[in-house]
Amino acid sequence: MPFIETGFPGLFVFEPVVYKDSRGFFFEAFNQATFATQGVNEVFVQDNQSKSSYGVVRGLHYQLPPYAQSKLVRVLEGSILDVVLDIRKGSPTYGKVYSIELTADNQLQLYIPKGFAHGFSVLSPVAQVLYKCDTLYNKPSEGGVHLADPSLAIDWQIPEADRIISEKDTCQPLFKDCVNTFVF
Repeated sequence: MPFIETGFPGLFVFEPVVYKDSRGFFFEAFNQATFATQGVNEVFVQDNQSKSSYGVVRGLHYQLPPYAQSKLVRVLEGSILDVVLDIRKGSPTYGKVYSIELTADNQLQLYIPKGFAHGFSVLSPVAQVLYKCDTLYNKPSEGGVHLADPSLAIDWQIPEADRIISEKDTCQPLFKDCVNTFVF
């Protein structure tokens, strides 16, 4: 199977079968039947794409129910450190962080179910990230956790002096204070 377990319930890495030859490569980035074998039956309704430069750190973001989103994240150009935080109360991995380097070259994708806060840091000069969402964006449902929360000890692999962070992300609450209605 092209799915790699992460140790976090419902969170997994998708490693597509890549066909390479002298012309380049081909792979199925998403096939609903393949994902259904892993129990993923979401219908993705929105694709988001971002382009960022080295040092940008985005996150940690989520949307509250009923607008919570599952995501399938991949990198089209460059490399990122993709980071998720399990915020599902009662989960065996509640409050724990998982991170993975996603690159245009390794073609790995991270499937993130509802109940995780998500962010990434850009490790290459430029990165383009594409992620599919199963629910439309809803601004009033936004939630977040401060990306530098000391209790999480996230290594963003970017020196603090080189981090480029939005004002919105610098104002997010600590994990212990975030609004969270997710239950495992």
